[in-house]
Amino acid sequence: MSECIFCKIIKGEIPSVKIYEDELVYAFLDISPINFGHTLVIPKEHHESASTIPEHIAGRMFRVGSRIGIALKRELDMDGYNLHLADGQAAGQVVMHAHLHVVPRGVEDGFHWNWRQLSYPEGRMAEIAEKVAGRLKLD
Repeated sequence: MSECIFCKIIKGEIPSVKIYEDELVYAFLDISPINFGHTLVIPKEHHESASTIPEHIAGRMFRVGSRIGIALKRELDMDGYNLHLADGQAAGQVVMHAHLHVVPRGVEDGFHWNWRQLSYPEGRMAEIAEKVAGRLKLD
């Protein structure tokens, strides 16, 4: 994608502060971090959706993300980290190149995801589980 900001970062057309790079993924510091050290891990191939990323590349993204999360915890003396991937605008994806956020977290860092918590009506949980499981096609 010639206009994709992340593709331009991978090509070196836009500067970034690299954390990690290999043949499949590129990781760099987010310029508008939730907390300092907030890193993005992106596939080098352009994929708008996580659903089109080949399994070996998606696996590498999460492996690298986890290792970066551990390094951030240790080096920044943080309490934990989040791995966050939003798929699609409805999920909060802003840049349409799939990316994994690695966010170092402190117990009192003041950031909240603001998730609501619903309760399933009787039988709805089992119904959804059965339908979703029926659609899965895993090797």
